[in-house]
Amino acid sequence: MSNKYEPVIGLEVHVELNTKSKMFCRCSADYFGKKPNTHTCPVCLGLPGALPYMNKKAIESCMKIGLALNCTVSDLSRFERKNYFYPDLPKGYQISQYRWPLCVDGKLEIEGGRWIRINRVHQEEDTGKLTHQGAKTLIDFNRSGVPLVEIVTEPDFHSSEEVREFAKKLQQIFRYLGVSNADMERGDMRLEANVSVRPEGTEGLPNYRIELKNINSFRFMVAAIEYEIKRQVELIEKGRTLKQETRGWDEGKKETFLQRSKEEAHDYRYFPEPDLPELCIKGQVESIKGEIPEMPWEKVGRFVADYGISKNSAEILAESREIADYFEKVVELGREKQIEPKQIANFIINSKTTPETDPVKVLEEISSKSSGVIGDIGELEKLVKEVIEENPQMVEQYKKGKVTVIQALIGAGMRKSSGKADSQKLRQILEAKLNT
Repeated sequence: MSNKYEPVIGLEVHVELNTKSKMFCRCSADYFGKKPNTHTCPVCLGLPGALPYMNKKAIESCMKIGLALNCTVSDLSRFERKNYFYPDLPKGYQISQYRWPLCVDGKLEIEGGRWIRINRVHQEEDTGKLTHQGAKTLIDFNRSGVPLVEIVTEPDFHSSEEVREFAKKLQQIFRYLGVSNADMERGDMRLEANVSVRPEGTEGLPNYRIELKNINSFRFMVAAIEYEIKRQVELIEKGRTLKQETRGWDEGKKETFLQRSKEEAHDYRYFPEPDLPELCIKGQVESIKGEIPEMPWEKVGRFVADYGISKNSAEILAESREIADYFEKVVELGREKQIEPKQIANFIINSKTTPETDPVKVLEEISSKSSGVIGDIGELEKLVKEVIEENPQMVEQYKKGKVTVIQALIGAGMRKSSGKADSQKLRQILEAKLNT
């Protein structure tokens, strides 16, 4: 890209909440992989006379997201109808928020100490899902009405890498809060970017923006933004005037393509949802704050300060809330055995231990390695394989019923390991191999 121009990028992130029921009805929100159109009712199908009622859990989850992003939670909020026609929207409008969002004026720090401003975090409902088969289009309304939260940033990004870092941090926050799986392949989390460029050194926003819609992976988003920046700069340098439009990403061609021009843009005609009351949040914020867990960047700082591990190790352990909690559990148990947190951190990271692994076994492995004892199952299995291959006569005798020769095989293994093998584990593995 020409260094005469600076990208100006804003981001819109949609995340589906993992509530049991939908946003405005009692239908199951667990739609993924289910038979089409089996999780529906008059409310989410938009049938005449069906009245919506709010999902309290979804609203609390939206508030948690807003608070984790340093937003102010509005004392008074309300829902509105976003009017447009599309086959996946049976009511002819989406219940959303525009003038009275639930959370406003947030910010999130990215690498380098830069803060990305967040305009709003608001609640809405998802649409149905379209599947195109040749000339036919099939509609599944199982997703219609699933709780959705939209996060809208200010145009504070200046590179695709900043966008990727921010989006990954958001995904981590959703998972730490437990409000969404945020699985992009399943569509739990979807990205849209508004991209434009301006001459380097200028401050004002360009008089156009290109919206990149429905990107379902971090890699695709980075590729789409980088392509779009290059395309826009080339057009400007050719003297072309850029206009507002919506574009998609074609992964096969590695390029963006036109979906809708400004002339075709929607006028959504927002107006208050008459069938839902105002949301009076005053007095509930403090109790919701109390449910927000320690965030990953907070864990990183504490792990470095309390356990003396490196920042890099702390970041790896804090990537997942489950792994971070598991690490602390093992550290607590390891105090009695005087095993250092650094040893535990290194073992968990290097051995790719999962939270399902028994912490006691982890500590045993660390202890045996520290004392020079070979207790690692993989190493012992390799040792047993060599002992069996080198002693075919004793193996044959064992299989014919002379089980006492196992002592000689154990002895061979101990000699090969210079006496460092865990003899009890060595016996168990030998017996298992010889009896198969």
